[in-house]
Formats: sequence, C-alpha cells, structure tokens
Amino acid sequence: MASHKKMLMVINPISGGGAKDELQKLSKEFADKYDVELINYETTGDDDQKAIRKLYDEHKPERMLVAGGDGTIKMAAEALEDTDVIIGVIPAGSANGLSVDLNLPKGLEENFEIGFNGKPMAMDMVCINGRRSLHLSDIGVNAELIKNYENSSMRGKLGYAIQAFNTLKDLEEPFHVTITANGKTVETEARMVVVANTQRYGTGVTINPMGKMDDGKFELVILKNMDVLTIGKILSGNMPLETNEDVEIISTNQALVTTNFPVCFQVDGEFCGEEDRLDIKIMPQQLRVAMP
Repeated sequence: MASHKKMLMVINPISGGGAKDELQKLSKEFADKYDVELINYETTGDDDQKAIRKLYDEHKPERMLVAGGDGTIKMAAEALEDTDVIIGVIPAGSANGLSVDLNLPKGLEENFEIGFNGKPMAMDMVCINGRRSLHLSDIGVNAELIKNYENSSMRGKLGYAIQAFNTLKDLEEPFHVTITANGKTVETEARMVVVANTQRYGTGVTINPMGKMDDGKFELVILKNMDVLTIGKILSGNMPLETNEDVEIISTNQALVTTNFPVCFQVDGEFCGEEDRLDIKIMPQQLRVAMP
C-alpha cells in the first residue's frame, strides 16, 4: 500500500562534518515509524533551489526537513516560500543561530521528533536590499569579524576568537548612520547596526531582547560609539546588552538605513560585501516552522 504522507528531506552533506550517515539512518527510522514516504535530496551548491522546487511540485510533501546550517535552511525555505509546507529544522551546520532562537533541543532524535510532529509557527522573514534574512543581519564590526573569519584558515571557536581580537584591534573610526523608521529619523555615530528578526546570535548572545519572529516587526539595534572592550564583551556573550545611552532599539516593519561610507554587511552569518544603504522591510508569516 502506498504511504499516505510524504516528506522531503534536504541534507547539506558539507555542513558540520561527518554526521550525514547518522542523519540518513535516523530519518529512515522515523519515516518507518510514522509511515511516511521520505524523498531525499542532497545539496550540491548548484541550482539547489530549482531542484528542491521540482521535487516539491512533483510530490507535494506536507513537510520538509532541512539538515544543515542557517544558510541551507534559508536556501530551502526560499525555494518553497510561497507554499504552505512545514519546515522541520535539523541543526547540523556550523552556524545554527536559528535553532538557538527556536529553542530546539541539542539531540538529533529530539529534533527529528519535532520535525515530524511539531506544531507549525508562522515565522516572519526580513527583506534587506532584496536579500532574505531569517534571523540576524548587521552592518559594522560583527560583519567585519565574519569577513575576517571567512578569509582565515582557522575554524572553530578559537579561530573565531582570534579574528574577533584582530578585528577589534584594527577597528577603524565609527561610521555615521541615518535611520528612517516609523516616520522618524535618527542620526548617530555607530559601531554596528543589527537588523534583528529574532533575539540571539548562534553564539548564544542575546542582542535583541524584544525580538519575536512572528510579530510582523523587526528591530534595529544600534550599538553607538562604544569602546572596543565593551563591543568585544557583548559579541562574545560575556556581557548582557543593556539599553543605555550607547544602545538604541527601534521596532518597526520598514526602515531605510544609510551610512556615510560603505560598511561591511552580513546576512545570517554570511558576509555580503559593503553597503552604504539598506532598504529593509518585513515579510510577515513567510515560513511555517515546526516548533517544540
């Protein structure tokens, strides 16, 4: 008898090392247990979105499990963003900021359970200069750190720490930023402006205490002209972000951010060059994500 339920399983084979066999074994066990027909797809980095879309159109699965980091999840989500497929996040990459924000458990089995059976939450996405952002993007010092980390040969926490030190050591002057949102304009010197749909970076740092991913708003978190040590402490999670005169948070559904010279820019942990203008708007309830 043909199985009644279908699910698509997208695996990024390069993400996070050698857990791929484990992923396939578990996905098969869960599919057998819940009588689900599983359609497997491994990303190649070449036209993946088209291939995922084709599989969706062919099989019309109810859910799509995505095993990879934030980049893989976003890519797969974009491929099916106008469908009502439910996405199950299986954190298996180097950057798993989204899973931290969704409060997903650490273990693979628990995440498969949620992916197969979790209730969906309709999650917003943010559009920045036409790029989609799931959780946190920023301009300034953190994006510079990501650029330096991507260009360095050393991976892992230590590699990150070394680049953080180098980035802060060579910090240029702050930039001047003009932000128009909610009918008001703010001008200030800044070290970093975060466009936050959620609360926490993958490192666990809470940068946006007000963040909710399904409220139809995003926050702009402006870290003004702080000293290097303070920024280092915030980015490493050794100091909570306190709203004081050095930090301003604006909650809105649309904004324009311009800077006096091009500044490093990153989206969900991926360096995207330098920008001096960010056109930002919320895309409400774009994704349905399975929740614990």
